[in-house]
Amino acid sequence: MDFTIRNATPEDMGQVLELIRELAAFEKEPNAVEIDEKELVAEGFGEHPLFQCIVAEVKGEIVGTAIFYYRFSTWQGRSIHLEDLIVTSSMRGTGIGSALYTEVMRFADFKGVRRVEWVVLDWNKTAIDFYKKSGAVLLKDWYLAQMDKKGLQAFVSKKFAD
Repeated sequence: MDFTIRNATPEDMGQVLELIRELAAFEKEPNAVEIDEKELVAEGFGEHPLFQCIVAEVKGEIVGTAIFYYRFSTWQGRSIHLEDLIVTSSMRGTGIGSALYTEVMRFADFKGVRRVEWVVLDWNKTAIDFYKKSGAVLLKDWYLAQMDKKGLQAFVSKKFAD
């Protein structure tokens, strides 16, 4: 399988958004994607980009992507969070996901970060096995905590109303 891994451009964000939607469907959240192409371009390619994106391309079509950004750890210093690594379903098992993952790890090493972290759903055995095989440690004693927009609004209105 011949493919190219390269840095994404603003023009790629339409195809990247389609991969994001495919991932949402795979993760059983088909209606969860609220972002649009315009926001991806603005947030990823503006004066202060919030994320970096690499893509895998086969014959001019984007078939995979890795989206990541810097974080700061009070224990480790600069780290990278791998937000999503997506390969379209028809291209899984071809080495594209491994190549994208490797590129993110090389980037992190080159930048001197002390940690790369990401989350994986507990039922995604294929991904879990891949990550374990790569040497990643899956932390089972930590919870992922989130507050969505509705929760934020409820919290802020309650908190400041008291």
